[in-house]
Amino acid sequence: MQAGFAFRLESTNGAARAGVLTTPHGSVPTPLFMPVATLASVKGVDIGRVRETGAGMVLSNAYHLHLRPGEAIVEAAGGVAAFMGWNGPTLTDSGGFQVFSLARQVKVTEEGAFFRSHIDGSPVDFTPENSMRIQERIGADVAMQMDHVVALPGERTVVADAMRRSLRWAERCRAAHTRSDQALFGIVQGGLDPELRHESAEGLRAIGFPGYAVGGLSVGEGPEAMVGALQSTMPHLPVDRPRYLMGVGQPGDIIAAVAAGIDMFDCVLPTRCGRNSLVYTFGGQVRLRNACHATVDQPLEEGCPCVACRHGRGYIRHLFLAGEMLGPILASIHNLTFYQRLVARLREAIVAGRLAETARELHAAMATPEQGEAAS
Repeated sequence: MQAGFAFRLESTNGAARAGVLTTPHGSVPTPLFMPVATLASVKGVDIGRVRETGAGMVLSNAYHLHLRPGEAIVEAAGGVAAFMGWNGPTLTDSGGFQVFSLARQVKVTEEGAFFRSHIDGSPVDFTPENSMRIQERIGADVAMQMDHVVALPGERTVVADAMRRSLRWAERCRAAHTRSDQALFGIVQGGLDPELRHESAEGLRAIGFPGYAVGGLSVGEGPEAMVGALQSTMPHLPVDRPRYLMGVGQPGDIIAAVAAGIDMFDCVLPTRCGRNSLVYTFGGQVRLRNACHATVDQPLEEGCPCVACRHGRGYIRHLFLAGEMLGPILASIHNLTFYQRLVARLREAIVAGRLAETARELHAAMATPEQGEAAS
């Protein structure tokens, strides 16, 4: 393990786990959800409010920070946490997904990915060695290996080639990574093929990492396929290392993934949906633009401690209809708080030995359709 980095498993319930992740910038209980601060900013929410949601760890993106403002500026500020005024643990995604989803004229070779910036068209070389140098300078507590991401569904030969290239890149990342106070996670690939996932996980274990992520999911494969991929992967990962499912997701997906043995999550949905007037509650989704909320004085969710729930639904709906920026901000804060309350409730259920019952209760409650579906 890297200096100041540890993972302690405290309780299990079936395959589900409750633990504590310790980093040089503090400890966080798991399961944990990381708000996405792509460019060292959680969209529309200042960092103090992010902390108030209950978040203990945030994620930034090496690809985006490399292009703007550049890792040299982040490093000069004292690292990404100091740069954005965050006083807790951080993680940087290597940017592999963004290279293949955002960049222009991408060419992938065994050496790395070569592309043009989606911002100004300037040429960029992304190799495993460059990715490590960039992430070490950004200075998050956890860095991710560079991997080769391909679209799903895909031909088995294409998925297998990308998975094996990711394994070779993982070896190069491990060799190039030198920062002793930063943990490097490997990323399991292999699409929806159990054999390829098994091969990837075993290959990464042979290299040896302080933590392991499951990548290449949440790309439209559906919840049952995602769970199947997780169930075929988890038995091949070390019990004493944290497991991170990248880019997931919907509340139901998180519940299912926790039950399968995942410890860490990130997703843009809480703020993206908040900006678009969709709110998550334990009683189901609330679409604030629907006319049925126009005269409702009740908060978004009774018992929620967030600042948004000090207001009535009718007021927040008015903010959206009036084009006031406070509406998306409040909805985003509520959603971020909901996600933290969700993983806390799952952790409590694991410790109490009743995750299956809690999962059924949550699914039933959150599946309740909203009344008054006609939007104004």
